[in-house]
Amino acid sequence: MKRLITIALLLAAVCTASAQEEIKKTGLNFGPLPAVSYSSDLGFQYGALLDIYQYGDGSFYPDYKWKINVETSWYTKGNSVYHVFFDSKHLIPGLRVSADLTYLGNKTTNFYGYNGAAALFIPELNKIVDGQGLYMMRRDDFRFEFTTQGQFGDSHWGWVAGLAFNSYKTGHAVNKSLNAAVDLSLYDIYLKHDIIPAAEANGGNHLDIKLGVVFDTRDHENNPTRGTNLEAFFFGSPDFLNGKRDYRNDYLKLAVHFRQFFPLADRLVFAGHLAFQGLIAGNAPFYSLQTIQPINRKNIITDGLGSISSVRGTVVNRLQGNSYAWANFELRWSFAKFRWINQNWAIALNPFFDMGMIVAPYRLEQMKTLLQDDTRVATVGNKVYTVADLYTQQAEKLHMSAGAGLHIIMNQNFNIACELGKCFSQSDGTGLGMRIGLNYIF
Repeated sequence: MKRLITIALLLAAVCTASAQEEIKKTGLNFGPLPAVSYSSDLGFQYGALLDIYQYGDGSFYPDYKWKINVETSWYTKGNSVYHVFFDSKHLIPGLRVSADLTYLGNKTTNFYGYNGAAALFIPELNKIVDGQGLYMMRRDDFRFEFTTQGQFGDSHWGWVAGLAFNSYKTGHAVNKSLNAAVDLSLYDIYLKHDIIPAAEANGGNHLDIKLGVVFDTRDHENNPTRGTNLEAFFFGSPDFLNGKRDYRNDYLKLAVHFRQFFPLADRLVFAGHLAFQGLIAGNAPFYSLQTIQPINRKNIITDGLGSISSVRGTVVNRLQGNSYAWANFELRWSFAKFRWINQNWAIALNPFFDMGMIVAPYRLEQMKTLLQDDTRVATVGNKVYTVADLYTQQAEKLHMSAGAGLHIIMNQNFNIACELGKCFSQSDGTGLGMRIGLNYIF
């Protein structure tokens, strides 16, 4: 990271002096990259990605006529990504359409339990130790999303409607380092105590219907310097795809995102994001709790709450509940702008501060049954942990983190991002959380 920042600063020093007015991009523009990155949650990533932008005659620039993003990659901790995304505001006059087709194979996804502070996090066991993966489970997700948006007359208000299909496969983690004779995971413990209902243990299929409103005055969607964006929408799923169960998983949720961008000085922008996603009615299955439903995807993985797309620096999906709220605040300083290889470039730093918490718990009464179980889970140093220790009996609290990132941006759309975050409490993770990927998180 230090080397990357040093190179960026040197490049900025050379290029800023010769900075030129942006050229208006036309036609097709390609952004191929090796998908080589590192996430402290997922391990090293290897593969390839391609962003394709069609700018047409350039009259829309910095907006595009349409965009396609493709990625195929794998992570050293056993996960895989196969992804295709299409987005266009101008292909059909007066209508924005976007579609996402993705498979996320997560053989060793992290699972830290429900309700934030009520679930014990033991940093020393946040990996496979002596054949045991306490905080590991399997969660594969095949999804298809289709979204349409339109305007209400000439105003900044618009409507959004769409469908999102998710097919989840969940179960015990799959990893060659796990020892079946000794491996006892939190997933197994929750399943035994009916905190994870047996009917949901292997996953399920859900078709979400989305409907809501959007208000947008941003000067540019992907790299704004001013303006307001509000998204408020309901999404819900009637449970008709899972056959016969003892109960139904019909649910209705509300998602609200408020984003504000203020120019503070030349090339310096304050960016803020307030968000809520919560259960309004019904019974959401455990494997859908971490699915943050967006209108338009800025990142392939938007699961949370915690880690790369919400509270950066915390361990991935640390906070799971029926409803949660979070906020992100950052300064975006585009300290260098220049032209190179007939492209418009910018380099930006973004120190940030994030926070979030569970505001409506999930199966909290069932979690209390852990207190009656003295089965040994693990020994760390001289401390013996039992199942009863995994429910802390603590009230939920605010979880906070801070950090900074470096962004290399081409044509105000293709954004290579590297961010480092540190959480304030060791109960949310230790060390630095790292994200190397694409785009600002909001």
